[in-house]
Amino acid sequence: MAERAPPLIVGAGPAGIRAAATLAAAGLRPVVVDEGHACGGQIYRQPLAQDGRDDRARYGSEAGKAALLHRDFAALGPDVDYRPNTLLWNLRDGTADVLRDGVNHRVGYDGLILATGATDRVLPIPGWTLPGVFTLGGAQIALKAQGCAIGRRVVFAGSGPLLYLVAWQYMKAGVEVAAVLDAAPLSAKLNLLRALPLAPDIVLRGLRMVAALGLAGTRVQLGVSSLRIEGKDKVSRIVYQSGGREHRIACDGVAYGLNLRSETQAADLAGCAFRFDPRDRAHLPLREASGRSSVAGVYLAGDGARIAGADAAEAAGERAALALLEDRGLPHDAARAAALELRLAKIDRLRGALEAAFPFPAHWAAEIADDALLCRCEEISAGEARRAIGDYVLTEMNRLKAITRIGMGRCQGRMCAAAAAELLAVQTQRDIGAVGRLRAQAPIKPIPLDVSLSVDERQHDPAH
Repeated sequence: MAERAPPLIVGAGPAGIRAAATLAAAGLRPVVVDEGHACGGQIYRQPLAQDGRDDRARYGSEAGKAALLHRDFAALGPDVDYRPNTLLWNLRDGTADVLRDGVNHRVGYDGLILATGATDRVLPIPGWTLPGVFTLGGAQIALKAQGCAIGRRVVFAGSGPLLYLVAWQYMKAGVEVAAVLDAAPLSAKLNLLRALPLAPDIVLRGLRMVAALGLAGTRVQLGVSSLRIEGKDKVSRIVYQSGGREHRIACDGVAYGLNLRSETQAADLAGCAFRFDPRDRAHLPLREASGRSSVAGVYLAGDGARIAGADAAEAAGERAALALLEDRGLPHDAARAAALELRLAKIDRLRGALEAAFPFPAHWAAEIADDALLCRCEEISAGEARRAIGDYVLTEMNRLKAITRIGMGRCQGRMCAAAAAELLAVQTQRDIGAVGRLRAQAPIKPIPLDVSLSVDERQHDPAH
């Protein structure tokens, strides 16, 4: 009898690491593919080269968690088949196409855990394509992985807990943080009172960050709108409205983002059913509390299934692995599984309060300037999209894509689709959940045209 193929884990962030450790402890040897050069994901990203900083300087209050995850994964050693710098670009017929060093490998698996993480969500604003403008996540990666800042005098703008965290990290790194411009009104912050009893340490830590920024001379402004970034060849200032007045702040760098969005393309290619989630304003794959998806043998964990943060990702990764073990008929800790589900339910309540405290500024979609670039890959402006919506009576995202090419470029809609959906909903006076979602297509991310070799690993070799 042929030996069963190994489980496949996509992503080596908090969810993927805990899933791998759980499967390895049960005697399985999972394949772990990861786009990063080392484990940790975006939140606990490791530097490409040592730059003299320790974990405390790099990860702040989360240094202990980061170090533990890195150590635990390294300790797995040969018990996992870890493949860094490897891109999953397709799923078909129960196999995965992964690309590494220009060679495509077709990997067979028995059980698939998707821990694909999240990316920044943005709405186009005037000047957002100027040199010196980064997403919040991009600004954080520059600091963590490269040990460099995006400017000497930086403004952080948008919404979400990440807004204050990255601003604080830059301040601690010695960068002048000119301002934090939060789209949320003061009334929204009252929702932090709901979060306080659920996670007092997290809420109080956030308040201390805000206080530290204020003491350092950073302007913290709530309820901002009508953002625009100005400069001739690069960023020179940011302009915004607040309290009925226009304000200008000189800067040479802007970090901008409006919460996060789940990376769901792999789940789509795996055949998972989706449902609109009002809290995350996105269509997300259906998932049980166990991590099981609508497709047998496919499990979902971490922010790639729903935005919940690193702590939830760790718990969800372990829970998904326990579900895989159970479905394989292998010994598993049912009591541990139940405890993890209780913990995840508590974190979900906390996340609901945080999302209410840092709401997505949906009203901004109506204010997007016609000349603002909506789809950067295909160079399509918001005005062009609006005209197409009116001329062709478009009400659904895939029709908008077919007519305008929005979402057909290198990012496959990963950066523009959320904004395009918001614009389509406003223009057609429909609910955001009613305009649909772009269907994922392979390759999930760009692959080179000169891939000249394909290695078929569907016949599992225990010595591989």
